[in-house]
Amino acid sequence: MKYLKIRFSGDITSQEFHSYFIRAWDALPGEASARDGVAKVYVLSNGSPTLNSNYVVKNGGCDAASDAAVQSLRELHPNLNETITEHKVSDKTTINDLDAFKASVLGKKSELTESLKLLSKLDPEQRRVEGARLNSSRQEIEKDINDDKARQLNAELSARLKTEPLLDVTLPARARGEGGLHPVTLTLQRVEQLFHSIGFEVAEGPEIETDFYNFTALNIPDDHPARAMHDTFYIDEQHVLRTHTSPVQVHYMQQALKNNSGPPLKIIAPGRVYRVDSDATHSPMFHQVEGLWVDENISFANLKGVVQDFLQRFFERDDLQVRFRPSFFPFTEPSAEMDMSWNGGWLEIGGCGMVHPEVFGHVGIDSEKYRGFAFGLGVERLAMLRYGVNDLRLFFNNDLRFLKQFN
Repeated sequence: MKYLKIRFSGDITSQEFHSYFIRAWDALPGEASARDGVAKVYVLSNGSPTLNSNYVVKNGGCDAASDAAVQSLRELHPNLNETITEHKVSDKTTINDLDAFKASVLGKKSELTESLKLLSKLDPEQRRVEGARLNSSRQEIEKDINDDKARQLNAELSARLKTEPLLDVTLPARARGEGGLHPVTLTLQRVEQLFHSIGFEVAEGPEIETDFYNFTALNIPDDHPARAMHDTFYIDEQHVLRTHTSPVQVHYMQQALKNNSGPPLKIIAPGRVYRVDSDATHSPMFHQVEGLWVDENISFANLKGVVQDFLQRFFERDDLQVRFRPSFFPFTEPSAEMDMSWNGGWLEIGGCGMVHPEVFGHVGIDSEKYRGFAFGLGVERLAMLRYGVNDLRLFFNNDLRFLKQFN
């Protein structure tokens, strides 16, 4: 057992005591390893020795045990409060000053952070108590700094309001941005409105169609070029992205017979269609509107009258003329291409014809009793002519400078 007797005059802190103890212990004779052990440190109180701390000595080094650590942490707590008091924010303190103060008190090299390392030297109960004490101090400091920041920001704002020109509340507000309809949508709405005014209903159908509805039911043979991969988007062997809205007519006729609601039938079928094609006047996706009128006494003359009336009202030109050129479509017989007079010439506008008896046969309508006509128009083509657009792709580029012209 080794005994040390250290005499001090005046009061010292536990850190100072720790430093003196280490130097005295290291001065003991013998090898460092021979001095390993536990030193019991007593202080005299009223002439009687009282245990103050245990110091653990190992491999020639010395660590303060829990009692000394607790004393050090408790001395730190009032020191933190003194630091806060000394650095209380004045009216002249800037945000940068506050950030620098926060770094000095709470940063990685601050006294508080260094002292937190002492917690590992405490037993669990002491660690809980002293840890709570330090966290409370840390939270108090952060709250004071944040409050001072808020006050400083408010002070800066008040100063700016006093020196900068005031807001003129009589100035007109900024224009509110409002959306608008796409020119293709505007065209579709106009087409539907005009046909609805002469008794046509609007019908819709799926954009993914079976081979039967897109081709077979419309009398398109297996060897027809439209069935080729270079013209049609195939999803699988039996499903395609519809290449026209004519399948809607087949669905509608089947449903009408099932519900005993026709013929007569009078519909238009607007919607998106898909073909493998892309240039200034063609797009892989575009809009089409198909028309169908089925009744007992329908003739090609009815078709001509409906188409000419629609085009004249759509373009608001009573002098607009329409001509029909013989053509071929598998689902109509006879078939024709429709041209209209435009800028001194003729411009192709769509296809039409009388519904083929085979199409009626696929849906169960008696072709001996009923006849009908069908026509198809490209919606983008109508929009290009109505608005004077020379490139179809402008409708799909979503350039707001272009689209804002139509609203």
